[in-house]
Amino acid sequence: MNLQQFRYLREAVRQKLNLTSAARSLHTSQPGVSKAIIELEQELGVSIFARHGKRILGLTPPGQQVLDAAERIMNELDNLKKLARDYAGSPEGTLRLATTHTQARYVLPEVVQRFARKFPSVRLKLLQGNPPQIAAMVASGQADVGMATETLADTPGLVSIPVYQWEHVAVVPAEHPLARFAAHATRLTLKELGRHPIVTYEMHFSGRSRIDAAFAEAGIEPSIVLEAIDADVIKTYARAGLGVGIVAGVATEHNSDGLVVIGCGHLFGRNTTRLAIKQGVYLRGFVYSFIEMVAPGWDRHRIEQQFRKRPGPSKSAAT
Repeated sequence: MNLQQFRYLREAVRQKLNLTSAARSLHTSQPGVSKAIIELEQELGVSIFARHGKRILGLTPPGQQVLDAAERIMNELDNLKKLARDYAGSPEGTLRLATTHTQARYVLPEVVQRFARKFPSVRLKLLQGNPPQIAAMVASGQADVGMATETLADTPGLVSIPVYQWEHVAVVPAEHPLARFAAHATRLTLKELGRHPIVTYEMHFSGRSRIDAAFAEAGIEPSIVLEAIDADVIKTYARAGLGVGIVAGVATEHNSDGLVVIGCGHLFGRNTTRLAIKQGVYLRGFVYSFIEMVAPGWDRHRIEQQFRKRPGPSKSAAT
């Protein structure tokens, strides 16, 4: 058996058992991938994939064990390569960051600019998705670092640190009846908010679960007329009069896009955005520097101490 077989197996699973996609990702041929996996099965004496004719149905129980071992081996090989480059003093490399639109659009631009100035030879790759997708990318090694509000703290095999806290706000045109709650600095109530159509995040994004939980606890069924993953989209439709937009406060800090902003922290609570890595990976020096830029107060020593802890759910994480 050899590393190439493990690499092909890992990529085949990442590509949802599509060997053609795996071959394309690995810049090789589909027959070559298929042959390497079959030879690995023959050498081990077990079937890694359950098959029906030429169709792959999934991993067998021993196949899952083989995959787990292959993942550990490939992760350790990646760690050795990273360590060697660091000790060789190489400033080159790629930082793969998986995050949501809100973080990429409103939180990270200044950090990315600072990072690019400090590490001009490091390529930064932004991978966007919803929190479960982000957690999966970090857990599988497709991303070095994940940044999101939900899921990361509760995903087995990941360790995370809090980056910052934020609250939701409601956004409406100046002529909207709720605009008076901003003008007179009076507190908006859930009952008053629930009388109007609402435009807000899709279920997995930006603290949506807190919004639903608050309404449910108050016994109010809100009229959510549009869901989106993008705060800019939510603000666009709020401005068009479709409904009251509920977005993360960070999406309005520098530009409210002509909308009136009404604080909702007292209604939906505070959310914690977290940064996560896969347990046991070797982080290059520039990754520590990036984390320090994103999370002020977390120096390398403190980060290393936190990431040495066993992964597990964190009570401080938003749900």
